[in-house]
Amino acid sequence: MEHGPLNRREQDVLALERRGFPGPGAKERAIREELGLAPVRYYQLLNALLDDPRALAHDPVTVNRLRRVREARRAER
Repeated sequence: MEHGPLNRREQDVLALERRGFPGPGAKERAIREELGLAPVRYYQLLNALLDDPRALAHDPVTVNRLRRVREARRAER
């Protein structure tokens, strides 16, 4: 893991996760248009951020919420 603050893209990924999206496809469209990422790459970055202590320090509410969602999905398998 890196040391120091999150970079701009990492901060943007967390900011996008804080937002609500009105319907299916809206989030994927925002990922492509605002971040210039393929959704698959976005979710890879997001998943790595959830395990990064810098992300937890930057946005504990969002990171903890997403960790709970991830754990619930894993438990369903």
